[in-house]
Amino acid sequence: MAEKREYRMEELARLAGITVRTLRFYRERKLIPPPRREGRIAWYDDHHLARLRTITALLERGHTLSGIAELAEAFDHGRDVGDLLGVGGPTEEEPVHLTPEELADHFAGEATPENLAAAMDLGYLGTDGEEIVHISRRLLDVSSALVHEGIPLAAAQQVRTHADALAELFTDLVLDHTGPENLPRLRPLARSVVEAELSLALDRRMRKP
Repeated sequence: MAEKREYRMEELARLAGITVRTLRFYRERKLIPPPRREGRIAWYDDHHLARLRTITALLERGHTLSGIAELAEAFDHGRDVGDLLGVGGPTEEEPVHLTPEELADHFAGEATPENLAAAMDLGYLGTDGEEIVHISRRLLDVSSALVHEGIPLAAAQQVRTHADALAELFTDLVLDHTGPENLPRLRPLARSVVEAELSLALDRRMRKP
């Protein structure tokens, strides 16, 4: 394992491409976590460097410092990757690790503090060190495509409620008629039924005058 590196304030500022005055300002605004103290000396590490580079990237993408501060607060207090994925829980989805600026690129102007906090509350996002984890690569790609088509992220997330209702319906059917041990085996059938029924429902909607 690589040895953890630590930096004095001047070195950290130089590596991040900012001034010491700017670094102090970011620290006062709580955009970065507090440093480790050793007497009167403040020591920073690679997590601080990554956060400073993220702040610079987000500023270049047009985010305000107030918005970045809210993003940082949500980032620091969000659920971690263990809470997000559970321990040994069944899933067919592949999680995706992202930096905050990569997440901003996926969702353009929709990566607001409010949307980020809501996504964390819903269980779509968690944190792993300095990275954000999205619970599903498929959902990330699809929701990103919808946002780029002009559909707000919050509106796209409304599908969650209906998906939960369908999952509850199918689970109840299996429990009532076959038993819980068959849930994993019948899961692909549930997905196929929902996909086919949704396709037919879309046909019906598009035929309506």
